[in-house]
Amino acid sequence: MTSAEKEPSTQDGVSLPDGQMPKELDPAIEQQIAAMSKEEYAEVERKLLRRLDINLIPWMTLLYLMSFLDRVNVGAAKLYGLNTALGLTSLQYSTASMIFFVSYVAFEIPSNLVLRKFRPSRYIPATMVVWSIFQIFMGLVTNYHQLLALRFCLGMAEAGLFPGLNFYLTGWYRREELSKRASFFFAGAVLAGAFGGIFGYAWGQMQGVGGKEGWSWIFIMEGILTLLVAIGSFWMIHDWPDRARFLTPFERELVLYRLKQDQGVATEGRFSWSAVRRAVLDYKTWLFATAYIGCADPIYSQSLFSPTIIASLGKFSTAQSLLLSVPPYVLAFITTMTTAFLSDKYRRRGVFNIFWSCIAIAGYIMLVCIPIKHTAALYAAVFITTMSIAPLIGTTIAWTGNNFGSHYKKATAMGIVFSAGNTGGITSSQAYRTTDSPRYIPGHATALAFSCLCLICSALLWFLLARENRRREAKYGPPPGPDETHEYDSPEYLAKWGLEGMTRDEIVALGDDHPAFRFIL
Repeated sequence: MTSAEKEPSTQDGVSLPDGQMPKELDPAIEQQIAAMSKEEYAEVERKLLRRLDINLIPWMTLLYLMSFLDRVNVGAAKLYGLNTALGLTSLQYSTASMIFFVSYVAFEIPSNLVLRKFRPSRYIPATMVVWSIFQIFMGLVTNYHQLLALRFCLGMAEAGLFPGLNFYLTGWYRREELSKRASFFFAGAVLAGAFGGIFGYAWGQMQGVGGKEGWSWIFIMEGILTLLVAIGSFWMIHDWPDRARFLTPFERELVLYRLKQDQGVATEGRFSWSAVRRAVLDYKTWLFATAYIGCADPIYSQSLFSPTIIASLGKFSTAQSLLLSVPPYVLAFITTMTTAFLSDKYRRRGVFNIFWSCIAIAGYIMLVCIPIKHTAALYAAVFITTMSIAPLIGTTIAWTGNNFGSHYKKATAMGIVFSAGNTGGITSSQAYRTTDSPRYIPGHATALAFSCLCLICSALLWFLLARENRRREAKYGPPPGPDETHEYDSPEYLAKWGLEGMTRDEIVALGDDHPAFRFIL
């Protein structure tokens, strides 16, 4: 078994809220860990991961499922007469779809930075209550301007959830464990595509109940569902590991120990504008952001318009179009989870992004080139594009979180990545215009271009990160093993990593620029 680290396991930036002093591992528990055999430690770690997964992941998946349902149900509402009832033009419908992402993007970074100022068990449910109210009132609108205002408010309220949950995971799991968990709750978005069709069909059958049309009930009922989940979240969401009620004192320490062992000095660091500036100036931030744009645009396009696209392929009724949109998302769920499992097992991210981007490109070329009379082939292309773009989101997110060091640099970088990526929602909302029916070639071509962008950025990131790892290996030798400690005052330690003349705070501030840090490819 590896020995515990001698350096205090400072968790500011990993799991402790602001205002709490850096926490040192309990010496007795540290000795207990050090005394274990490899087999004993592996069994304890396996049980800990199972407990974390059971208590964290299912509810987080449900939260994101509700979030995605509430942002894309406007597509189902359109099929049940939203445009006719409100007198919307094609441009007005596209603008109403798009305006959500304007506020969503604007509030993502601030939300990611303030997450640590509040308890997750209060902050996340509170935002859900707010957006569920906006969603319910969308079912009561009587004109375009009311719909536009509520869609804007919905995006503002939802902005904190997705980046917050992704960042929240980094305070519980080691880097190689993140992809499967992030992908699992992102699979909630994939399932939202399936459930969106089913729910849209079910709520649409309430046409005339209470004098409301089917589109109105889609908004109202899904808003009520979100409100119920939000209320439950006050009890179901757990705060950071040091406060987790479902963990024993030993397990809390073990979570912190594992994070320290995995990321070492990179996990430390207090807030400074320097950390924010370093994230903004880091080339990785913008390459990851561009790759995320490349996969976000197609997934939003598919989510918002897949029922409309399918309806244009043949003489399908509204109900049939909604139900036919379900199977591609079931397949997408399978590919997402399989990719997450393999990505974590082999500790590789970039190769999966490159592979699925190529498959997506092939699918969109089919949609652009196959004549409309070949309905079966075009429906198959919908399967191919949906199953290939879905895994890209979770893998890109995990890859981003893996490759930034100190807390606030990572928080800033991930906020930029999410904000930039979700501008894909803006472009996707405008790409599929009613005037382009039934082929929707401009929309498919736009998604094709973004898939190519994801491919190029992923390949470039893989090359640059691999080159930097090789440079550090050649100059400083292999990365530190689990038995090595960060002895900041040791001349040997400072000489080994080329840190002579630097203070402890300056070394901590290096984060992923520390020579001992190795990037996940």
